[in-house]
Order: sequence, then structure tokens, then C-alpha cells
Amino acid sequence: MNFSATSSNLQALFAARHNTAKTPLAMYDVGLVMVALALVSIGVIMVASASMPEGIAKYNNQYFFIIRHTIFSCLAFIVALIVLMIPISIWQKYNPYLLLLAFGLLVAVLLVGRSVNGAQRWLTLGPLNIQAAEPTKLFFFCFLAGYLERRHTEVTENIKGFLKPLIVFFVLGLCLWLQPDLGTTIVMFITTIGLLFLAGAKLWQFVGLLMTGAVLFITMILLEEYRMRRITAFLDPWADPFGTGYQLTQSLMAYGRGDWFGQGLGNSIQKLQFLPEAHTDFIVAIIAEELGHVGIVILLALLLTLVIKAILLGKRALEQQMPFAGYLAYGIGIWFAFQTFVNIGGSAGMLPTKGLTLPLVSYGGSSMIIMAMAVALLIRIDFEIRCAMLNSKKKTNGSSKKTAPQIDDAVESSLEGESHA
Repeated sequence: MNFSATSSNLQALFAARHNTAKTPLAMYDVGLVMVALALVSIGVIMVASASMPEGIAKYNNQYFFIIRHTIFSCLAFIVALIVLMIPISIWQKYNPYLLLLAFGLLVAVLLVGRSVNGAQRWLTLGPLNIQAAEPTKLFFFCFLAGYLERRHTEVTENIKGFLKPLIVFFVLGLCLWLQPDLGTTIVMFITTIGLLFLAGAKLWQFVGLLMTGAVLFITMILLEEYRMRRITAFLDPWADPFGTGYQLTQSLMAYGRGDWFGQGLGNSIQKLQFLPEAHTDFIVAIIAEELGHVGIVILLALLLTLVIKAILLGKRALEQQMPFAGYLAYGIGIWFAFQTFVNIGGSAGMLPTKGLTLPLVSYGGSSMIIMAMAVALLIRIDFEIRCAMLNSKKKTNGSSKKTAPQIDDAVESSLEGESHA
């Protein structure tokens, strides 16, 4: 008698009757949560270190900026929890209205916004200053994901479907250019190109789009003298180290002083009123000076992990027939990656400075809240993917239960045959 065959048949019968097959747990991606919390924690610590001299100089309070940053971080956490409870289907349904809200915010900034350093980018609501460009990025990417979900065939098969989202981007970009905010415009442009590419648009369309974008970018630089000065300072900051190249040369000094292991937390010299915007756009330079190249590598590893998780979430969502969630995750991943590249590239002298924050790290209430919302959307997408996989597994197990009598008959006939043998 073949006891091993009998044993395997009995195990199959038991599994079919009692549903012992393993199923994926419907839970959140703990790794994604931990990476986001680690970035926020690094941001709180480094903003506290970098902003104390600025707080004393401007407000006679060394804790001024860190108190505000901590409040912004807590508020961002609360907003993220709220976003986490909203189904992705709600974002999918109302994404055209989010686009209208983004357009309304940009128009309101141009009409009643507050001007700082020659840029009119903020709406003042009591003690809060809202930078309208930050929610515009998220809301536009939601709209773009919804458009690609609705008009995927049109985008991939004719030029009309390809141009429609670009027209929407052009209108928003014009409002941003009037503020002016070239950095946000570039981030939105690159993310739009990335999403259209992932959606399957034709290659020749991208060649034309990139050439058009390059011409517009060069034109915008030539039209504004201060942008031209930034380009010349970026190419050779040491030619005018106390003028147009001052900020970049001070940032490069911070990188150089940091070496591999840094000067130690709190021991930066460049933050002592030498490096402007040390706690915002140039926070990475202070991290490099105090924590060294090792600290920068750890920071980049965390940001890269966040981006990779977002891209993989987009891929998984498309596999689960969730196109809106997939394109939105792709958009968030491209957005975070390119904004990180621009921020760090600007402080390290690889790119002209553009005034973009480092995601979840730099000081800035609007940026922190919107970035937290984006991460919460990623966590929600991951949760819904897991739920979809769980439901699919349950359906599979349910169909296997219906065939249990057939399994009984097969096992019994097998046992009878073995007993005769």
C-alpha cells in the first residue's frame, strides 16, 4: 500500500474542507510607514539644528522655527490620518474638482497673495501661510491619473488625447510662471512626461514635447535677468563668491567640511548666518556638514526606498486592474524622485538652485502637509491592493470549496484502489 500517496490525498482533502491556504494580510505597508517617519524625524532634528541662529537673528528666539516645524509635522500627521481613511475611489471621482481647486488657488495667489523676496506665492489665512503651488502639484497629478484612466486608448492612439493634459498643464504652468515659480513648473512638466510615457504614448510625441519644453525653458531664463544670473553662478560660482555665487559657494563649503563622518550634530559653521536658507532649500548642505557623506547616503537611501515603493505600488495596482491608483502612485514616485534630485543637485552645485524643498525633511508647512498627504495616498493604495488580493484569494478558495465533494470521491476511490492492491 502506498502510504505517502494516501497521506498527500488526505492533506489535500483537509485543505479543501478547512481552507488552510495562506492568504495575504490586509494591512498597511509597515516599511513605507517607517521610511516616512524616519524622514520626518531626520527633518525635525536637522531643522532644529540648522534654524537656531536664524531664529535668534530674526525673532530673538532660537526655538522659533523648530516649534513651527514641529507643529507643521503634527498637523501633517493628522491630515495624513484623515487622507488614509478616504477610499481611492473618492479621489478618482472628484479629481476634476481638485483640478479646479488648484486653478482657483493659483488665481487667488496672483490676486491677493503675499509677496516675499519678489515672489508672490503665498496665501495668508490668519497665522498660516499657504504656498498654493504645493497642493497644485498633488491635485494636478490626481487629475492626470484620472485622465489616463478614462482616456488611455485615446492617449496612446492619437495626438489629440496626448495634447489635452498638456493644455491643462500649460494653463497651470502659466499661472505658476506669473508668480514666478519655475521650479514647480519643471517638476510638474517632468512628472507629466513620465506619466504619459508609462501610459504608453508614442515616442515621437515625447521628442517633440521635450524639444518644445527645452525651448520654453531657455526662453523663460532669457526673459528674466535673475534666472540668467543663477545659471552663470551655477556654471562658475567662484567667479563671484560674494555676489551671485555666494549661496552656492557657502553650500559647497558645508559639503567640503563634512567629509565622510561630519563635524557632529549641531557643529555646523555655515548655518551661523553664512549660508542663507540653511533650514529650507539648503538643509542637505547642513546635513552633509554635520553628519558627513555617510549621513547623506543614509538620507538618499531612505528617499530612494520611498520612490521605489511608490513605483512598485503603481505596477501592482495596474496588475490588479486599478489604473487610477496605479498612475497616481507612479506620479507621486516621479514627483518625489525629481524634486529630491533638484533640491540636492542645487545645493551640491550640479544644478541651478530652484527653491524646492526636500520631501518630508525641509522646513515648510505647506510642503510638509502635502507631502504627508501624498505618502498617505501611497499607504492607502497599498492597503486597497492588499484587500483586492485578499478578496481574489477568497473567491479562489470559495470555488475550491464547491469542488470538495469531487475531491472526496477522488480520495475515496484512491483509497479503495490502494486497499485492493
